[in-house]
Amino acid sequence: MSAPLRPRPAAPPGVAVPQGPAVPGVPFVLPAHLTVGVVGAGRVGAVLGAALVAAGHRVVAASGVSGATRARIALLLPDAVNRSATSVAREATDLLLLAVPDDALAGVVAGLADTGALHPGQVVAHTSGAHGLAVLAPAAAVGARPLALHPAMTFTGTPDDLSRLAGISFGVTAPAELRAAAARLVADLGGVPEWVGETDRVLYHAALAHGANHLVTLVNEAADRLRDAGVAQPEKVLAPLLRAALENALRLGDDALTGPVSRGDAGTVRRHLDRLALTAPESVAPYLALARRGADRAIAAGRLRPVDAESLLDVLAGVHREVAA
Repeated sequence: MSAPLRPRPAAPPGVAVPQGPAVPGVPFVLPAHLTVGVVGAGRVGAVLGAALVAAGHRVVAASGVSGATRARIALLLPDAVNRSATSVAREATDLLLLAVPDDALAGVVAGLADTGALHPGQVVAHTSGAHGLAVLAPAAAVGARPLALHPAMTFTGTPDDLSRLAGISFGVTAPAELRAAAARLVADLGGVPEWVGETDRVLYHAALAHGANHLVTLVNEAADRLRDAGVAQPEKVLAPLLRAALENALRLGDDALTGPVSRGDAGTVRRHLDRLALTAPESVAPYLALARRGADRAIAAGRLRPVDAESLLDVLAGVHREVAA
């Protein structure tokens, strides 16, 4: 299954495709059909590679050693050969996609540059949200064109992910001469570019991790506490409530706040914390932190009057001191 992808804008008539190192101020034009390699064919790399194939490009090689990665390559990139990272980089004459963990990225880039696997004119793009262009400095030093290209989406590494790419945002950081090419590449992937400054990459990524990754933790915490309360199928209870809360939050912002914190119901919150301390003490600190932040936002938004918040804030401060002790 593949996502509906936007048509690629054609290169302007008469514009030659640069083949050498980047020239400041001169826009780089991607070839109509790219020869691509994927280093790190995990959940993200394999899916983006498959989306590029669906857009008419050719993924010739991909790297992966685990059984799961080899299976993804066979499923999503059946025409790509499984090679070492160095071999993939050499075969990716137009675009090398690096989809490796954040903490491994710098070492991978430096290693590929040191072995001579990268070459001038090749676009070297990574999918890390936390990194920008600085981590690609060794690639740029040998004449490759650096690009940070992060899809704001969660991946399972299955064909179902392709349908989720349509219309999503990609956090893109690119040199000025590569912005038009980056926008076309994002369009080929079915997405929309969101331009992120080099110094803002970490904050951009922190926001996404805070929202998406912590949401998964929060949902599972709520499901576990419902099981503790005797609810056999907590997902049936949570699904309509959480979907409505998420939709309201995205549409209304802090005006979507409801519940005991937004009302200043200090007694209810105190009972919540007392029971959590008995049943699941590991949940007290996260509940406390989110309740305090929720109270601050409710007050700032005018949802909770400061006078009505006093008792609630006293409870939260008192429990915080207890937890710290």
